[in-house]
Amino acid sequence: MSDLSGQMLEAARANDWDGLCALEHEVASLRDHLVHEDPPALAVALDESTRQRKLALIRKILADDREIRAYAMPWMEDVKHLLSGGARKRAINQAYGMGPR
Repeated sequence: MSDLSGQMLEAARANDWDGLCALEHEVASLRDHLVHEDPPALAVALDESTRQRKLALIRKILADDREIRAYAMPWMEDVKHLLSGGARKRAINQAYGMGPR
């Protein structure tokens, strides 16, 4: 998952939103597999070095997620404005009987 989150961050940096979305699906699939298909693996007692490694990976994933959001949020706002502008224009056209344009 950590490797995938790094790839997601690179996709966000490159404005590759389709690639980011595909990687998100891979992460979700992996997560679902771990949770539903292999739950005993989640309950294994870990030695201290393995626990520290796992903690470091989780921290990296969370840091990647924060940075991905920093790239994605402005893009999402732009999309939101584009979509709301189109909806507003359609509503005005309908209100004044102008039909779609």
